[in-house]
Amino acid sequence: MNTLSFKREVQGKFEEIVERVAEVIKPAGFGILSRIDFDQKMKEKLGEIVPRTVVLGACNPRVAFEAYKKTTDVTLLIPCNIVVRETGNGKIVVEAIRPSAMLQVLPQVEFDDSLKQIEKSLELAINSL
Repeated sequence: MNTLSFKREVQGKFEEIVERVAEVIKPAGFGILSRIDFDQKMKEKLGEIVPRTVVLGACNPRVAFEAYKKTTDVTLLIPCNIVVRETGNGKIVVEAIRPSAMLQVLPQVEFDDSLKQIEKSLELAINSL
């Protein structure tokens, strides 16, 4: 098991997968706050070509607010990143950081049963793709 993230390999059209990610995380209480077209930025800023890669900044507002009440340092860690990346041969990898991995740097925020359930819901959402 990867302790940093959940990962799922899927097939499909890239933009459709990005849209599906945004939809499947909603029942887990997550929404997309930002989008970075990483491959385009690398080409624009460095002239480097990398496989198509989009970084989605996802957030569960309830979790973020509860953590914020314990320490404002949580704002350094949000949003949670979900990466959609082409890997070749029509395959796309979707990878989401585990909230538990992010929050372990904040000892004030206990990773309790409700947070474990939210993380499990996010994992199930990514695995449903």
